[in-house]
Amino acid sequence: MQIDRPLILKLENLARLQLSEEERERLTGDLNKILVMVEKLGELDTSNVEPLVYINDETNVLREDEIKHQVDQQTALANAPDKDGRYFKVPKVM
Repeated sequence: MQIDRPLILKLENLARLQLSEEERERLTGDLNKILVMVEKLGELDTSNVEPLVYINDETNVLREDEIKHQVDQQTALANAPDKDGRYFKVPKVM
């Protein structure tokens, strides 16, 4: 695949960018260099390489969920700036 002017113009439009001609040329060169590098990676023999799922073998140790310091409804609503019966009253968010 070759990055050319029509592709850059299409990408510029999709990304809502306004590039100068100099920036377009520089971007074309940079993207073509990236493609060359990716093609070189395709030349590597990866038949004996295991696919990488995680960066390391460590797993996240999570604690059990436990209910602590539970507050009853009346106590929770006691400090509310505005309430409506059993509920907190808050400004409408759209």
